[in-house]
Amino acid sequence: MKKIIVSLFVLALSLQGFAQTTEVDKAELEKRNWQHQNFAETGIYGIGTDAAIEFLKSKGLTPKTVVVGVLDSGIEIDHEDLKNNIWVNPKEVANNGKDDDKNGYVDDIHGWDFNVNGKNEDYNDETYEATRVVKRYMPLFASSNKKANMENMQKMPAQYQEYLRARKYWAEKYYGAKANLENLENDKKQILPALNGLKSTFQSTKLSKDYVKETLYSSKIGKTEREHIELLLSKNVDFEGHTIGEIIERVEKRFAAMKDRYEGEINYAFNLDFDPTDGRTASTPKGFGNNEVEGPDAFHGTHVAGIIGAERNNGLGMNGVAGDVVKLMSVRMVPNGDERDLDVALGIRYAVDNGAKVLNMSFGKGFSPDKKIVMDAIKYADKKGVLMFHAAGNDNKDLDHGYNYPTNFNDNEMKNLFKHWITVGASTRDPKNLKARFSNFGTMKVDIFAPGTEIYSTIQDNTYRYAQGTSMASPVAAGAAALIWAYFPHMKAEQVKEVLFETVNKSDQISKIGSENDERKFSDLSVTGGVIDVNKAVRLAYERYGKKK
Repeated sequence: MKKIIVSLFVLALSLQGFAQTTEVDKAELEKRNWQHQNFAETGIYGIGTDAAIEFLKSKGLTPKTVVVGVLDSGIEIDHEDLKNNIWVNPKEVANNGKDDDKNGYVDDIHGWDFNVNGKNEDYNDETYEATRVVKRYMPLFASSNKKANMENMQKMPAQYQEYLRARKYWAEKYYGAKANLENLENDKKQILPALNGLKSTFQSTKLSKDYVKETLYSSKIGKTEREHIELLLSKNVDFEGHTIGEIIERVEKRFAAMKDRYEGEINYAFNLDFDPTDGRTASTPKGFGNNEVEGPDAFHGTHVAGIIGAERNNGLGMNGVAGDVVKLMSVRMVPNGDERDLDVALGIRYAVDNGAKVLNMSFGKGFSPDKKIVMDAIKYADKKGVLMFHAAGNDNKDLDHGYNYPTNFNDNEMKNLFKHWITVGASTRDPKNLKARFSNFGTMKVDIFAPGTEIYSTIQDNTYRYAQGTSMASPVAAGAAALIWAYFPHMKAEQVKEVLFETVNKSDQISKIGSENDERKFSDLSVTGGVIDVNKAVRLAYERYGKKK
């Protein structure tokens, strides 16, 4: 689900914006592409993309295009920075209403959309998996027949424990959203009148927090204005560099966004009676869905796609890691809520069957009631030699003792089941705070880290924006794998993984985990203990495998 991207709206009502400009200064351009910086030269834990490409070209190597399956919310395939790198099914005739390549999907020109209901119509709003688990098991464990409930608990102890875990999570989130909405409305009733009451005091002055504090003690303002300022300071409203009119406009937008979020959680995500699939079941035959691969909300998928494959050095936006050597296949299966296990399984199989060598999966959830069909699909991709990259999640938790599905581990044993599965945590551009504060970690269940904060990339309507999350880190790593594979197409999947893992940049910098007293070395937070470096990886690949035909 899209919680793998960390929201840039904050309760403190920050006024940080991301407007696109026509002219960009050097510092901003560097920030927009910081993930490509060379660690050896700058000390910033970028992945060295530019240096890697220079090295590869210096050896006279000719790349072979790699297809990357972007299993996500959809891609804006006509985006100015992506349109030339979108996968086109070579065996399908566009819009003729026939399944020309006999793969079971009619007119799948650029990929496929699995987020459809029983009538084959797109949907976006969806429940969380915890909600669906609660609804599934309520008739067994919470019916009016107490005797039957007890018998079911004894017959199905594992399912009962899963129901209890889901029920606890669902109740906390559902009633929490209701409380948040109520608090939001109360804040709105206080903050907006206070801001409007200060229009005459500040007029068109560009404010700073220090100036506002100084004004608080001025004899020129009355008691009401003083009370308004005290309220706004206590609510951490950001005044920096904005007029009171601009602040009002932006705060109103933040309130509207947060209201939409909480109402969405109440009406859709945690609503036990909501089901957008409208009769679609696991027995629905292969081929359900449609070829509309952008969907109603392609923000997340388009951002992910740009990180992997936005065109390089074309004067637009930013550079994708593998923007010169990839084709992006859009597999839409992540709604505004939790992806369904059936869609995950079908999405993986579709991408593999249609030529994807690398899969990026920037989604995850804490429950997976039909995990077997997902594990079977992962096993299928693994046997086909496809590299799968999965976002570790944004809960700042140790995954060795937690849940983040899909996974390559069984629930009851710490055993890595699939050799081509890679779980990615998020790192920052600050060497002194290398682990992203939100990123999950784990010495067994998180493999590597990659840049995942302040990542500038493509979004809908030919625009760009910063975003952060392990959702952003995973495609950085997937793009690195695609870049290596493009120049060394004879390498096996495990060899690409091998050179990525062996060349990470490690750090003994201390990261705070959870409470203030819980600290660990960054090198102890993952299997490899470091951040990927594709510059070092391609050099190792050339040394070991470059002379093989």
